[in-house]
Amino acid sequence: MRRRDGDCPCIPGGNSGIYPVLCFQCATIGPKETPELPKDLFDEHAAAEAAAADVRVGPDYFIEKDGYRYAGGHLLLDLWGARNLTDPGRVEAALCDAARASGATILHAHMHQFGEGGGVSGVVVLAESHISIHTWPERDFAAVDIFMCGACDPHLAVPVLREVFSPTSVEISEHRRGLVT
Repeated sequence: MRRRDGDCPCIPGGNSGIYPVLCFQCATIGPKETPELPKDLFDEHAAAEAAAADVRVGPDYFIEKDGYRYAGGHLLLDLWGARNLTDPGRVEAALCDAARASGATILHAHMHQFGEGGGVSGVVVLAESHISIHTWPERDFAAVDIFMCGACDPHLAVPVLREVFSPTSVEISEHRRGLVT
């Protein structure tokens, strides 16, 4: 059963921020209702299918869904209890694999490590936008942004990132960027 009290026991500090968020481990939803959640909250593929239902892409690559038109979907992921956060090559491979799983076209990737054994910041520039990451290995934490326009599905990147970084919990918020109607 989904909890809606905004007090997730899996995430340090809970998930009671200003955006709707979902912890896939305990199925807690933040303070605002998140519409059309899949029945199986632990199945990111079900989430992707639900998100892709009734979606059209215009000639300007703006997305038309649920009566709204917007530039793209932007997922913000907080990965807690994550591993594999200090190897720039592994981080880059994870982001590139996530981009391919989403149906995106990779244009360029750049990673930067902050000293030996330190965190990694990086971006994969896509024809459809970008995926970026910032890691804090000393906190077992990674912040990932996945912004995509057109026919790409950013939700399909989540299982790839879960596989590589093995987080104990994932907090996700979703935003429609460039909302027109």
